[in-house]
Amino acid sequence: MAKISVAIAGAGLSGLCLAHSLLRTGFDVQVYERDPAPHARRQGYRITVDGYGLAALQRCLPPHLFKLFLATTSPTDETGYFRVTNHQLGEIFRLTFKGDPSGNDLRTPRQADRQTLRAIMLEGLQDKVHFGKEAVRAETASDGATLHFADGSYIQASVIVCADGVNSALRKQLLPDCEPEDTNSWGIYGRTLLVQNGRSLVPDRLKTSGVFAMGPSSRGFFFTTMRFREAPQTAFSRFGVDRIPPITDDYVMWGIVLPKEQSPKHQGKWSNEMLLRFAQDITRDFHPVLQSFVDRADVDSTMAVKLKAAKEPSTWPVSRVTFMGDAVHVMPPTGSHGGNTALRDAALLAEKLEAAVIQGEALEKAIGSYQEEMSHYAFREVKSAKAMLKRFTIKNPIIGWVMMRAIPRIRSITNKPLTSE
Repeated sequence: MAKISVAIAGAGLSGLCLAHSLLRTGFDVQVYERDPAPHARRQGYRITVDGYGLAALQRCLPPHLFKLFLATTSPTDETGYFRVTNHQLGEIFRLTFKGDPSGNDLRTPRQADRQTLRAIMLEGLQDKVHFGKEAVRAETASDGATLHFADGSYIQASVIVCADGVNSALRKQLLPDCEPEDTNSWGIYGRTLLVQNGRSLVPDRLKTSGVFAMGPSSRGFFFTTMRFREAPQTAFSRFGVDRIPPITDDYVMWGIVLPKEQSPKHQGKWSNEMLLRFAQDITRDFHPVLQSFVDRADVDSTMAVKLKAAKEPSTWPVSRVTFMGDAVHVMPPTGSHGGNTALRDAALLAEKLEAAVIQGEALEKAIGSYQEEMSHYAFREVKSAKAMLKRFTIKNPIIGWVMMRAIPRIRSITNKPLTSE
């Protein structure tokens, strides 16, 4: 396997996950990242890691790094919920997730901080990840491929894996009919320290809940808490990881979903302060608890994202170049499957490449099998995420009245308010 070289464009979660798996089985792997440093920009906050994501990480990461990851996820001992409410936190419906006091059942989803997970996955790859290398073009040949960079340099490899995100230049070149569709929605994301002045900003009844509050004018507000099972700095030290964890305190991750016509104009030129003020203005008719998350947010952590959804390739040629994650199947955050699907990609591609080499089969056969299997589950998740985003945007005034007023009113007769202690 040492004779098989794999060049990965993109040091996000899927790229690093794949790199670990292939290195453990003897492939020659190099990762190329356009950012100049590991934490040069915000790359999201908390993610819900489900059974697929957990299985992929367990398969690909060295055992000690997988244990470190589990130590820095959220506690799983209590029952969890996903609640849909109106903008005043009147409950419409909820989904219940059974807890796991042992923390060992890897079928139980758990929260993870994306930056912390990425820092863990960079461990052991210090001489394999090359920053400041923006991939701009790939050329295929019968026995490999060539990856070209913005600085004029290039490398040759047996296989090139494009994991360079939603704005992938390689997808634009090699899958030109697959530019993601505009969902006509924007997201504004932020992070707020959970405990301030000795008090949690999240009411006790909501501490293990993810909440989507449906608001007026087709706006929505999502939040959940990121509570670390073990303080990251303690866990990193215990597992012998010298790097400093990027996040050290529990926090509230929040997001505002709004129609394209309500999004900030020319938002690319907005400062973080301007974007946060805009977020404060458009949430003034939401519950005070939700307003407090925005009012007390970390200014530098505020960002805006245009929500996009991938188009499935009508034809996907099999070559020595393939794709993973958001580079090929970006999806709205509704459903929380984007990150898990990317990790699943990494584990599947690693499995296919490793099996091909062991069995003496052509690498193209492995890549073709991967693309076929991945397309089946990934674009199903894209479709589901798009449908859920649409359901959260109510246009019909009668349905809106029933969902936003009637149901929460009926439920409030027998249930305590979600904000009660």
